[in-house]
Parts: sequence; structure tokens; C-alpha cells
Amino acid sequence: MKKYDIIIVGAGPSGMMAAIRAGQLKKEVLLIEKNNKLGQKLLISGKGRCNITNIQEPDKFIYNFSSTGLFLRSAFAKLFNTELIKFFEAKGLQVKIERGGRVFPSDDRANSVLKVLKLYLQENKVKIIYNNPVVDIKVGKNSEFSVELKNREIVKSKSLILATGGLSYPLTGSTGEGFGFAKNLGHKIVDLSAGLVPLEVKERWAKELQGLSLKNIRIKFICGKKTITSEIGEMLFTHFGVSGPLILELSSNVVDWLKAAKDPIKLIIDLKPGLDEKQLDRRLIRDFGNQGSKIYKNVLAEILPGKLIDVFVEISGISQNKKANQITQEERRKIVRLLKDFSLTITKPRPIEEAIVTRGGVLTKEIDPRTMQSRLLKGLYFCGEIIDVDAVSGGYNLQAAFSTGFLAGESAGKED
Repeated sequence: MKKYDIIIVGAGPSGMMAAIRAGQLKKEVLLIEKNNKLGQKLLISGKGRCNITNIQEPDKFIYNFSSTGLFLRSAFAKLFNTELIKFFEAKGLQVKIERGGRVFPSDDRANSVLKVLKLYLQENKVKIIYNNPVVDIKVGKNSEFSVELKNREIVKSKSLILATGGLSYPLTGSTGEGFGFAKNLGHKIVDLSAGLVPLEVKERWAKELQGLSLKNIRIKFICGKKTITSEIGEMLFTHFGVSGPLILELSSNVVDWLKAAKDPIKLIIDLKPGLDEKQLDRRLIRDFGNQGSKIYKNVLAEILPGKLIDVFVEISGISQNKKANQITQEERRKIVRLLKDFSLTITKPRPIEEAIVTRGGVLTKEIDPRTMQSRLLKGLYFCGEIIDVDAVSGGYNLQAAFSTGFLAGESAGKED
């Protein structure tokens, strides 16, 4: 029965960072990974490009998190974006900054990020067990942790770090067993739900638009007369509804409203946010006047993506065979209104397994934010997505994983 200074369960970004930091402090560290390789979810993050962090300053950075974001202040004070970039650059990984302050590896390959983490793990002599999930965790009378593996092997340690992730993308190993371990060790789990998740819609015609990406549009989610959230960006139609960067970024607020709202949640798409209704009307008057002999739906090709036109015309209720010079003033105004108010009805989020992050997790009040140690059980630490902290897309969630992992590894490594 082997005994280690620190056992870390889960080899995602936070678990690997915790192991690296503890190893730097010369502790004997065991990193347990249920898969046959490290960083499975990291490899698919950012569509395989891995959005490492964001260059925003701390206050603005934390603003992008849910209500528990302030919990991360101490972790960010230990390791923030500048330090994280230097951490990777020290091993030869070059980075680049893109729209919105997003930081990516220069070669756009998540595997390049993983290679650096592996180098640090090897350099700091971290022992790794693969393909052997944890099945049980017990605490002995001397506060020693006893961890049973699937092959019935038992390993022990003075400190234990749970870095098991959430419930999203279960094929990467995020199947949520860590929440059960935390609960068995006395912790409360805030209800789990999908964060950064695609949304399903009621309208059947949305399926006809599958694969259509709309750029530089404004979307607004409303419930009754109340605007839930609104932003400009890019979205995507899918076979079930809507997805894409803008939908994912705003979905968390929508999911909360779906749980409680009595009225339907509407998605309003402004297809031409740069023009007001009067400007759009003048544009249509000009286009229809210049091309009066054309069928009006063909004239719409100048302001709408081709794949959207048939659905748009059908929703407008205007005969598709009408020529542009036959469109009445009222019909033209109807087109203008539809361009500014193209709406769908949201029915539900996609399953949590399809979410980018998991909302909910171990209650932050039961974790000391200065150390990531449990307030209930000495020697137990948490890091990463298992904690009830989540953010919008843009590199924020990965930075939180790395920062909490670093702090947990350092705190456990300095424990007497």
C-alpha cells in the first residue's frame, strides 16, 4: 500500500496544474487519471485551439463569471493571465491575442498546450496512474486519505485534491463522480445545470437553416416585456435550434429564466443592427426601385444570406412570386420589421452533456478561497470545474481551472 504526500484525482487542466505546483515544492505527488491519456477535454477546448486565458484586468475578468466569481480573487492573485502566459512561454509555447482579448497558442493547437503541461509534470517527477478510476475515498482516524482504485489497489495520502471536472462532454471523462466523492466527504453540491450550452427552439423551420452562420447580428432574449440579455456577435442554426459563440455566451442567463419563467422565452434576431427601421426602409425603396422587374425575393439576396431567404419570405406571408415594384408600402414595412425582429421561441437547453461547462458544484462557502482547502475537512482541496464557479466563453473558465489548481497544489504542498 503506497503512501504519497498528495493525491490528485483528475488530470484535466486544474489537476495537472495542481500536480505541477505541488511537485515544484518537492512533494511526492500521485495524479490519478481515469482515461488512458491526459487532458482529454483540454484537447477539444476552443474547437481544438485551446483558449488558454484572456488578457482582461482582474476586475473586468471576474465580471465575466457567475455570482460566485469573487471567490476566485485569491487564486487569481497567485496565478493570473500574465503569469500563466509566462508559464507556457518558458517551455517554448508562443501565444497570440485575438478578438475580445482571447489568448491562444500561436499554432492553434491544443496539443501544444498539453505538451507543455506534460513537460512540467515530467520535470517535477509527478507519478501518473492511467485507466484506473477512483471508486471510493475514505478518511482514517489520523486524517489520512485512503483512495481505492477500480483494480482494488489502495493508495494513501495526507492531502487529497479533487479535480474531477463537471458533467459536460462525458466522453472525455467528465462524468461527475467527483461530486459524489465531495458529498460523501460532507460537502454540499449546488444543483448542477448546463452552462455555455446550445438551445432548442419550437419553430420547425429552424431545421431548414441548419449550418447557417449569421455574423454581426444582434440577438436579444426576452420574456414577456422583460429583456433578459442582449449582445452583438455570431450565431449558428442547427438541426435542433441555435448555437454558436453568441448563443453559448448568453445561454446561462436564459437557462435560469427557463427554470422559473411562466411566459415563453423569445430569441429576437436583429439581422441588420447597423441600420434603424427608417434607414432600412430607404434601402428597400432604393433596391426595389432599381430592380423593380425582378422577383422581390431575389432582390433580398443583397441583404440576406441565400439560405435564409426562402424561410424569411415564408414567414413574411408575402407571395414569393411578387415583383419588387409590386411590393406595397405595408408589405415593405413588414419586411423591415422582420429584418429587425426575426424571432424564435426557446423551449429548453440541450443536455448538460453537450454544455461547454457545468454550472453548480461544490458550495464555495465550504471552501477557503485563500487555499482551496475544505473548511469542513483538513487536507481536502478542490480545484477546477468541480467548484460552483463558471464564466462566459473567452478563456475565463480555463484560467480559473489553472489558477485554482495552482493554489490548491501550492497550499497542499506547503501544508505541515
